[in-house]
Amino acid sequence: MEKTNPVYELDTHEYNKKLAEALKQIPEFKAPEWVEFVKSGPAKERPIDDLNFWYKRAASILRQIYKKEIVGVNRLRTKYGSKKNRGYTPEKFKKSSGKIIRTILQQSDKAGFTEIAKTVRGVRSKKPGRQLTENGKKFLEGIN
Repeated sequence: MEKTNPVYELDTHEYNKKLAEALKQIPEFKAPEWVEFVKSGPAKERPIDDLNFWYKRAASILRQIYKKEIVGVNRLRTKYGSKKNRGYTPEKFKKSSGKIIRTILQQSDKAGFTEIAKTVRGVRSKKPGRQLTENGKKFLEGIN
């Protein structure tokens, strides 16, 4: 009998909700005090009003790393960015906040779910991005 992979089998929103609930139980994932005062990016007009935003964003980031294998902060900033309303002038795309993404990645490093990828062939940078560890893959695949 073949095992199904819940990361791809379940609906994205449903899976992220379940993963966010599971992340609440992990002591390393805690929303910082400053999260209720900041916007999620420069294109937003108001601060975040969702109480579970931190866990939902962490779940979404971990799922993105699972899908793409190696992901850096800059690529995630582009993924979560949006268009800024500039009044009469045309809208312009703005990347999201890097501090939120960086802090979530640091928390997932502490929890043992991600690690900084070793040098990748064809990439010059010393830190090409984050990748999931075996522990992280088991955790994400264990969500039902």
